Amino acid sequence: MQRRHDRTASKNRDQFTEQEKRSRINHSKRIVGRHEVQSWTRATKQSLCLMWQKVKIQLMQSMSFLVAVFWYCRRLYSFLAQLLKRWSNYLQRKLIKNHSVLAEVDLLGYSAREWKGDTKQAKHLREAYNELFWNYHIKYLRQVKKDNYCVLRAVLFQIFSQGIPFPSWMRERDILKLPEKLLYSQGCNWIQQYSFGPERYTGPNAFGKLRKCMETLKINWAEISGTKDHEERGNMCNALFSDESKEHKLYEAIKFIMLYEVVEAYEQIKNREEPAPHLFSLLLARDTSSDPLSFMMNHLNSIGDSGCLDQVEMFLLGYLLEVKIRVYRLHRFNTEEFQVNYPDEYRREWNEISLLTEDDRYYHIPVIRT
Repeated sequence: MQRRHDRTASKNRDQFTEQEKRSRINHSKRIVGRHEVQSWTRATKQSLCLMWQKVKIQLMQSMSFLVAVFWYCRRLYSFLAQLLKRWSNYLQRKLIKNHSVLAEVDLLGYSAREWKGDTKQAKHLREAYNELFWNYHIKYLRQVKKDNYCVLRAVLFQIFSQGIPFPSWMRERDILKLPEKLLYSQGCNWIQQYSFGPERYTGPNAFGKLRKCMETLKINWAEISGTKDHEERGNMCNALFSDESKEHKLYEAIKFIMLYEVVEAYEQIKNREEPAPHLFSLLLARDTSSDPLSFMMNHLNSIGDSGCLDQVEMFLLGYLLEVKIRVYRLHRFNTEEFQVNYPDEYRREWNEISLLTEDDRYYHIPVIRT
């Protein structure tokens, strides 16, 4: 019995020892496994960190590249936008803005657009436009570019578009020789102070520039007035009054002719020769134009730049061009000065042209339909 008990106890001890060994082995394995997991996790983290660093560098480089591309595209867009704007403005000036006399528009429609509201001035001008429409048979209007050549532009455009020929005195003498005659024959060296509108040019080259202006006026007037077909003449006028350089030469030529005629009238009055027309006496009676030089310096030089024609100069313009300029002054509606003629004394054979003004500064062309 005792031996059996001892064998059983020994067997139990051996089993316990075996279990303990297996337990220790398993524990060791768990420890080793834990270390392996930790090592793998650490290695994975390190790998991920290295990958992130590389990705981060690439992302930063990519972002820098994208920012650079964005900045470049923005600058390119800005440049192209400015280029497009300049090109658009250029085309607009050439094709639209440079048409200094626009096509016909309905008179009452123009009045309604320009003079909205219930102010006293708006009501007054709308009434004046209604009067023109119903009682003067003016159905349409041609807008004229608003600058300080406005009245010269409106007058010359009508002379050319109607095919009105040279005035009689121009047919008798060569207007190309007027600058030379004024400078050399009459000794007016002060014309070197002549200003060409906004160009404000003065100096010894004034004579040559004046001659070019006279050539432009003579050539274009002769060509257009010699064209009998109304539609073709209209196309020629539209082309001429879309060329700013030629336009300004026309107006400067007219200004110089005005100066030349004032010089001749002044000499007649001073030498008590044949009497000059009354309008020259009115013009030279002004303190600012008592002689041709002051007339040029104080009046003509500003035309096209900072000033326009006064009423007495409108008389002179109509007299020189041998046209009766009828002006409807809308701001003088319901007064005796609503309709005036420049000059007030004119010959029956002179052609008639019409102007319309709201302020005696800017003029448009009324179109009469009977």
